[in-house]
Amino acid sequence: MAQQSAHDTQAGVAAQPLGAQSANLRGLGSPAPVSSAAVLRGFRSVPIEHEGVIYRLQVTKLGKLILTK
Repeated sequence: MAQQSAHDTQAGVAAQPLGAQSANLRGLGSPAPVSSAAVLRGFRSVPIEHEGVIYRLQVTKLGKLILTK
């Protein structure tokens, strides 16, 4: 099983990627869409770690999403 960070454990986030649990329950091959509000949690910008690299997902002034390295 994937190791959870202290933040994930405190927030009650499961070890599976967002949306993966509901997709597994439905028996589909791809995860269900995840709302940007669920990912951003009220912030305008959140760091996302992927394969050891930190990316930043941010909302622009026009409400668009940008993912930068």
